[in-house]
Amino acid sequence: MKKLLSVIAIMLFVTTSYAQNRIDGVWTGKLNAGAQTLTIVIHVNHDSNGNTTSSLDSPDQGASDIPAKVDYCSADSIAISITNLGASFKGRLKGDEIIGGFSQMGYNFPLNLKRGEEKLNRPQNPAKPYPYKTEDVTFTNATDKAILAGTICYPINYQKGKTPVMLMVTGSGLENRDEEVFDHKPFLVIADYLARNGIATLRYDDRSFGESKGGDVKNATTKDFARDAEAGIAYLKSTKKFGKVGVLGHSEGGSIAFMLGAKDKVDFVISMAGIGAKGDTALTAQTNKAMELAGQTKRLTTLQFRISTTFQKSPWLNYFIDYDPAADIAATRCPVMAIDGDKDFQVISSLNLAGIKKNLHESRYNFIREYPSLNHLFQHCTTGAISEYRAIEETISPEVLSDMAKWINSLK
Repeated sequence: MKKLLSVIAIMLFVTTSYAQNRIDGVWTGKLNAGAQTLTIVIHVNHDSNGNTTSSLDSPDQGASDIPAKVDYCSADSIAISITNLGASFKGRLKGDEIIGGFSQMGYNFPLNLKRGEEKLNRPQNPAKPYPYKTEDVTFTNATDKAILAGTICYPINYQKGKTPVMLMVTGSGLENRDEEVFDHKPFLVIADYLARNGIATLRYDDRSFGESKGGDVKNATTKDFARDAEAGIAYLKSTKKFGKVGVLGHSEGGSIAFMLGAKDKVDFVISMAGIGAKGDTALTAQTNKAMELAGQTKRLTTLQFRISTTFQKSPWLNYFIDYDPAADIAATRCPVMAIDGDKDFQVISSLNLAGIKKNLHESRYNFIREYPSLNHLFQHCTTGAISEYRAIEETISPEVLSDMAKWINSLK
């Protein structure tokens, strides 16, 4: 009798585990939230003790691994709460699809999930083997005790001591050397294109991120990150492997590029969507554009924006709000390429390119251009909203890549 009960117990355990595991895995669906459609990814897993864990990704918003509490899970149903978002999801398994609903802040939306992750096409991502040499390196910012890890791309037809090289500096927030965002790798695409056109690059993981080690992040400001970039420039010069040494900065990196230019550390500067107005003015314009894209009529003054950020204890934001790039732009005497897209809502091109042009010294080598229909990532787009970034297959406009290579090579 005991043997029979044991067999039945084992069978029940195996059957229950199998039933529960049917709902395990990665589930993806589209949430139609009225003004925009968002991709939602829910992860479900049972551990060896039968406990259920879950998390949520919102890849269109660049968010992943958001903790979720499993309120209920059976062989064919699941209910989770995402406390950080004030949201919840309930659904029932039907075939290979979970039919359910998503609730947030009193609003309810249908959300059906299909098994598996969404596969996105990124046609510009280069595939190995590359027709050029790459080298993984490290360099040190001794002041901030940061060891930065990066990759040098030696171009086709590399000539020691003659080939130009460019350090690549990412935008705000910690990012890897490819500036990977929304499944795009813009810095990898740029480095690959330039390597095929005779230009070397060094791109690196931000401090304390990826393979880079050390460096305070919590209290770091743009000025601190600029020291990391300055260490990268010093490293490139110390190798004596290259000719002209320049810097490319995207977004916040554009400010850093002008900081290095003002200190006469580089031979040329490329600012991609860098600010040309004081930080509070640039951020106010960004906020107002975001509200416009969301269908809101309200607009903030710069003073109202500053007041709204008064209680945010962020050294980075406090510094950036007060930073005025005018002096650094004016002090930059080397050739400058300053570009942006007219649909960039994060750094408004009409405001910031005008500021750069106003303060920059006149030179026949300077290249300033606003590209039509390009967003903050320099993708061809419809509105410029962040929600479009991931859905667009293009990583960066071919025209921008071509202009960049031609301009750098014209400086040789």
